[in-house]
Amino acid sequence: MTPKILTIQREFTKPGKEGEAHEKTEGAFSKAMADAKATDHYVAMSSLSGRPRVLFLSGYASFADIEAERKKVNSNATLSAELDRANEADGEVLAETDSSVWRKREELSLNPGYRVGTRYEEFIQFVIRPGHNAEWEELVKMVIAGYKKGVPEGYWGMYEELYGGGNTYLVIIPLKSSEQIDANLASRSKVRRGDGAGGIEEDGRAGGFVRGVEGDTALQDCTEDELPAGGVCAS
Repeated sequence: MTPKILTIQREFTKPGKEGEAHEKTEGAFSKAMADAKATDHYVAMSSLSGRPRVLFLSGYASFADIEAERKKVNSNATLSAELDRANEADGEVLAETDSSVWRKREELSLNPGYRVGTRYEEFIQFVIRPGHNAEWEELVKMVIAGYKKGVPEGYWGMYEELYGGGNTYLVIIPLKSSEQIDANLASRSKVRRGDGAGGIEEDGRAGGFVRGVEGDTALQDCTEDELPAGGVCAS
């Protein structure tokens, strides 16, 4: 099972503070949570492009589950104190942070599910012009139909942003190796919708309802600053 609700925390590091310096401060969080036998899980992923940053992904079945996990942490005075100290140390290496909450859109996803051996994840963010969500969703469904004909083994998970922005959709594609990026790029030429048109980005821009597209690839970080996350890292 992949999560219905996905939270993403992004931490942008100061110049020269990425890598070991940030891993050290983040290690304090996972140690505190592990010592307290906390049940909240996350996966840390280091961005391979753009500004140096780390993404922390947590998956939940519902908002009620998020609230329950927060209450467990807040009711543990020792854990809360340790996390406060870790936050203070972490702040010394960070330039900026932000967070967002997303919900899974099963009907806009293609063959979603956990991929054993995932090491990378490709993130493609589509910002839709206000009032054009229905057109966007119809386009995605048509592209899915094209993939089922031309590349039936293709897969991605689609999430819609609920809090932290707006009119934004996130495509997450788990990858076992960077070779799959090459394979995915090549497979797009095999995809043709019934009307012979192109893919999501091309048609969305042509239709005037995709305002912006941002892509990134992140490496799943399996160092000490990761708590067990089951299928959270999957699409």
